[in-house]
Amino acid sequence: MNKIRNYFSIITIGFSSFVFSQGSVAVSTYPQVADQQNLVKDLTAEKALLSPKEQIEFNINKMFTDPVLRNANWGFVVYDTKTGKIVTSYNETAPLIPASTTKLLTTETAFSLLGTKYRWNTQLEYSGSIDADGVLTGNLYIVGSGDPSLGGNRGGAASYGQIVNQYLQSIQEKGIKKITGDIIIQTAIFKENKTELPQNIVWLEQANYFLPVGTTKDINPRNEKLIVSQSNNPFNQEKKYFYISPYANKLVYADKYEGSWVTTKVAEPPAFLANKLRESLVKNKITVVGKVTPKIVDGNPEPREILSNYKSPTLAEIVAYTNQRSDNGYAEAILKSNGFMKLGDQTTESGRVVVTEHLKATNFDIAGLNYMDGSGLSKAHTVTPISQVKFLTALMKSPYYKEYMESLPIAGQTGTLKHMFLLNSNGQIFAKTGTLNHVKCLAGYIKTRSNRTLAFSLLINNYAGSAAQVKDRMEQLLDPTLDL
Repeated sequence: MNKIRNYFSIITIGFSSFVFSQGSVAVSTYPQVADQQNLVKDLTAEKALLSPKEQIEFNINKMFTDPVLRNANWGFVVYDTKTGKIVTSYNETAPLIPASTTKLLTTETAFSLLGTKYRWNTQLEYSGSIDADGVLTGNLYIVGSGDPSLGGNRGGAASYGQIVNQYLQSIQEKGIKKITGDIIIQTAIFKENKTELPQNIVWLEQANYFLPVGTTKDINPRNEKLIVSQSNNPFNQEKKYFYISPYANKLVYADKYEGSWVTTKVAEPPAFLANKLRESLVKNKITVVGKVTPKIVDGNPEPREILSNYKSPTLAEIVAYTNQRSDNGYAEAILKSNGFMKLGDQTTESGRVVVTEHLKATNFDIAGLNYMDGSGLSKAHTVTPISQVKFLTALMKSPYYKEYMESLPIAGQTGTLKHMFLLNSNGQIFAKTGTLNHVKCLAGYIKTRSNRTLAFSLLINNYAGSAAQVKDRMEQLLDPTLDL
């Protein structure tokens, strides 16, 4: 940990600036946030006398008395990626809640295990035989593999309508005019059907909610009325936030988990796709005798042939969307795919095991690490700032560093950093943001004016005031790093 020095010149400048800024007005016993912000922003004299490192340390000192941060638990480190040494730091070994900077670990593991060009497949298959009149005596199958972008029409993914048109065309080209069987949704790759919630998930923060892959994608649960299955349920069919169990039409009220199941009208993406396909077939005068039905477990699968295969965008494109937008659903899907790749079991727990083992194998500093989910929604998740910067430094030597770097929001320009660092640091900070209730985090890279590449981590927990005030402090602390 860097020992914050008491520079006499710094104290003199800070004190005199504070005195002049107060004038003859009586000083409150509790520092005013507005005055503190003006004090921080108007201290231009310090730049003429202090080095960039001393400016950063002076800003750290000011935070100890800042009403927004003085009772917060936070850590900060700037790391030279070339020399492997700390440039400046404070509390860098403290285990802190990283929020969505967790996605840095989840997505890097996916690049390592799956490769940047990996794609999820959603196949249309058929069983049985097709006669001369175009009658398929058999079933259609939609076989999913956990595509987080399925039907979403974002991040390079096709819409449901586009996928249906692709499938319809393949059916017509095969000469099929009637289907005697069902349209079966095959999703056996997903083995998870949890009856308990992930530990300490934050549900209501910024309209985010825990969304396992393959459920109600693109649906805001706040707009859905739950249909309660128990007559004595206390929720009385009010609109509530909920947890959705993968591939089971059951939901759990998420503000306070009591273990009671409820059901909903909201469809899962594979089921939605299958029903849209059936509608399209009927509209195009292709008869479907059977119904849309799931078959999660198929102990005796019948022989099938592929009609069409919809491929998701590449993993590089999915990761870019995930990190730019901080998409929790995508991150959790990627986590499960990590688990499936190594353990053959596409569950959250398998993903957690695989990511943790991958980090250990790549010499990640696991002191203080508690990896709980793929997205960072859990407040039980902790990591140290020093481990994040060492991780980011090592990653620069990986074959997928270019794609990883391109996935990070750019200060003042893209993604979740578009509205931060609009002046001094615009275009020179590349970082993942993280936000939960009273948690603000940033971790990534700094391109300095002298063309150095620095890694940094700034994790702030339990702050007072607003998120905008914390963002302002983060900018003040990081702006001088451009001159290092």
